[in-house]
Amino acid sequence: MKLPLKSYDANFHIFFASHYVHHWFDPWNTKWYAGFSQTTYPPLPQQWVAMFSKVFGLDLAYMAVQLIAILLLAVGIYRFSLLWVSPRAASLAALASVFVGSESMLVYNAGQLGTTSAAPIYLNALPFLYEWIRYGRWRSFIKAIVLFAAAAVAHHATLLFGSFFFALPVVALAFIDKREGEQTSSTGIIGRTVAIALLVVGAVAVVLLPFWIALIHYPVTQTPIPHPSRANYILTPLFGMNYFIVPYGAMILALPFIFLRGSAVARLRPLFLGFWVAFLIGLGGTTPVGKVLLGRAFEVLTMERFSYWATLLALPFVGLLAGEVIDRFRMRGVAVLSVLAALTCAMAVGWTTYHPPEAEDFKVDSVAQWLNRDGHDRYSYLTLGFGNKIARLAMETDAPSDDGEWNSGRMLPELTRYGAGALTSAKFFGEAGLDSLRAMLTHADHYGLKWVFVRDSYYDPLLSFAGWRPIDRLEDNTITIWAKDGVPPYQPVNAPQMPPHWQGILWGILPFGSSILAILVVLIPSKRRQEIEAVYAYPEDESLVPGRLAS
Repeated sequence: MKLPLKSYDANFHIFFASHYVHHWFDPWNTKWYAGFSQTTYPPLPQQWVAMFSKVFGLDLAYMAVQLIAILLLAVGIYRFSLLWVSPRAASLAALASVFVGSESMLVYNAGQLGTTSAAPIYLNALPFLYEWIRYGRWRSFIKAIVLFAAAAVAHHATLLFGSFFFALPVVALAFIDKREGEQTSSTGIIGRTVAIALLVVGAVAVVLLPFWIALIHYPVTQTPIPHPSRANYILTPLFGMNYFIVPYGAMILALPFIFLRGSAVARLRPLFLGFWVAFLIGLGGTTPVGKVLLGRAFEVLTMERFSYWATLLALPFVGLLAGEVIDRFRMRGVAVLSVLAALTCAMAVGWTTYHPPEAEDFKVDSVAQWLNRDGHDRYSYLTLGFGNKIARLAMETDAPSDDGEWNSGRMLPELTRYGAGALTSAKFFGEAGLDSLRAMLTHADHYGLKWVFVRDSYYDPLLSFAGWRPIDRLEDNTITIWAKDGVPPYQPVNAPQMPPHWQGILWGILPFGSSILAILVVLIPSKRRQEIEAVYAYPEDESLVPGRLAS
């Protein structure tokens, strides 16, 4: 049951949450990169982890927030699918969301809490967007704005790119569904669309104001870091397995149906187009589409999130297909669909055994205890061969480190000048990684860098050549401590980048407050179901039914 805790980014999110536990109104974190601001990452999921940790502890709180995101996804897929297909097909789509491979991959392998939290909120907002631009209902207008703002503070990229993949098809659907003789005009739909777009932009600008300020003052100009999701999946089958076969699973068998039905039915074409673009970008470097459409962002973003969005956009089609299979084959169809769904989920979860995201399972307690005694935490440290355990170590000590896992938060030139990620895994980035590590070791005096904890003897010659010497061993001699003489104690070097106090106040109030407001606003009662159903004149083909709205 604790498998999500072994995902790649789990410790990263828990580390951010641990900072909010102790410093809710101060986003400046001194434990990585000689000091960095957590305003560079939308805080909502981590803040909820911090709140739940008061009762459950950090690990179980992380699990609880992921569980809530999974539950919200089923609700969001159902409501979103109702815009496109019949209630029965929407129910099947919601059921399929529980087993979709991309969701399991992000939860159990990647650990992308921000992406898995923002997408369900965004999906739940889209039906209200449709109601507002089609019928001008003010309750839906308010709900849509508040939910969009909450989705943005969970993960900004989901809102930015989701606007093209999810929102534009919904806007197009409002035009398609407008009937002749309706009181609503095309001009009215356009006006309401522009109005809500402007207000959503304004709301997102306010609730994430410290984030935008940090981005303007310190834009991401560092050398791009390679990522396997941008590879050509045909030339590298392992990456193709990890980023295509596993996320899509049995949904690959439904691709011909999605293409045929999506292109044949007029009111499904906007949804199909959104899916198709997200699908192509999610293929990484297999096609040129991602580079052409994203530009430089292609070198910064990871592509598995686009595959995730593509699978969510495909689920209404999957619901249609499942309904037709069940109608035709009855229990045999149910059995086959159940097996395929279970295998898809099982493959994504089981893939973590064959392609483990976490470093070798080892304890960092002894390292933290060593740093916390005898004044060792007066100096900064590095780890080599610790993988994503560096976040777990940072939670257990107050000693500063010049390394970290949040690439957009780092400002040290020794890190941004080279196309490498975390120094603890420097050798896996080839020459760029070793050059970055060598530069950091050379400038150790400037950062008060006195300790290096090594779990991989590969780095021993480099340390020895740079003037470091081993002084102690931990964990049954599996971890060697290297030191450098004459290094002065750590002094903050990134103080000019520290956000002012007023930004910390906003960061502690607005993002979390937007989620509380979203919960309260969604509870506002809507029209009675009979009134909503009376709006639609269902066609004979149930697969073309707009569906009952979420409200």
